[in-house]
Amino acid sequence: MIDNLNSILQKWMPYVTPLAVILGVTLFSGLSSYSYLVQWAFAFISFVSCLGLNISAIRKALSRPLPIIVCLLLLQVIMPLIALGIGTLFFSGDPYIIMGLVLAYIIPTGVVSLMWVSIYKGNKAVTLSIVLINTLLSPLLVPFMLNLYVGTQVSMDTVGLMSGLFWMIVAPSVLGVIATRIWKNEALKAASTLAPFSKLSLIFVILVNGAVVSPYLQNLNGTIIFIGFIILLISSLGYWIGLFIARLLRWDKTIAISLMYNNGMRNNGAGAALAAAFFPPAAAFPIVVAILFQQFLASIFGRLAHYYFDHTEEKVLRFLKRNGYPSKEEIYHKKVQGK
Repeated sequence: MIDNLNSILQKWMPYVTPLAVILGVTLFSGLSSYSYLVQWAFAFISFVSCLGLNISAIRKALSRPLPIIVCLLLLQVIMPLIALGIGTLFFSGDPYIIMGLVLAYIIPTGVVSLMWVSIYKGNKAVTLSIVLINTLLSPLLVPFMLNLYVGTQVSMDTVGLMSGLFWMIVAPSVLGVIATRIWKNEALKAASTLAPFSKLSLIFVILVNGAVVSPYLQNLNGTIIFIGFIILLISSLGYWIGLFIARLLRWDKTIAISLMYNNGMRNNGAGAALAAAFFPPAAAFPIVVAILFQQFLASIFGRLAHYYFDHTEEKVLRFLKRNGYPSKEEIYHKKVQGK
């Protein structure tokens, strides 16, 4: 029953997450009074997400660290700079919207990216390494980079932000890794049992954060629609840039898929919880809007990447055939005949 519930939730999450935002803004706007529970809910999500992590696979990925380093630079430097530039260009009169845009693309990559990487046959070890390192560094990197980019425009509780990141993401993630290390089989069973509750917790987080920003979304106007378009644009750029850089550096398909998802996806639930706890609602607004698009974009770009690599492989095979090189099937048959 638990496995069936998890499968149903996993299948419908791309549709449930935007629906949760809409319900939080409308029917469940009263949930804003429960915002104090969001940090605890997200700590639970972080713990469950890290149960069953393959430490040996991470060690192997770390032996060739360049893709990880490149992705971390994209995550913490390039994407926030793009968000800052676009935010400054279009919203120069609203520093909190600019802060929300930067925060939306400076928070760590989402653990849920592992699910999409698995679906589209990316490199899970590289993905795990990026997620874990980015998560562990977030209490230091996020406040520092946020101060660097927008600290002169708005005041922020840096110590509170670091503490929030630590207790919401780092501490429960480390506990999940330690539990897996000590009780591997039990941790894997627990991860399977708790998976649907983790997804339900994420829905609760989205509902509450939708309720927090409901005053902004209830009065829909041209500015709000334009902010939504900007979020869609920057999020799409994240996927394109991750894929483009991987192909530029001639990395294989599995690493390209991993970079695409890790650079495109963010831990938006954590970002919205942080924004709700430490910043005015205006700063949380861009992150909540990003939740609307995240799962949808993950699905779309996965299909586009799948089509791109299949099309590229077909072109290579046609080129080899025209030039007299044997196909995979011909090589296989020759080996069988040789035996």
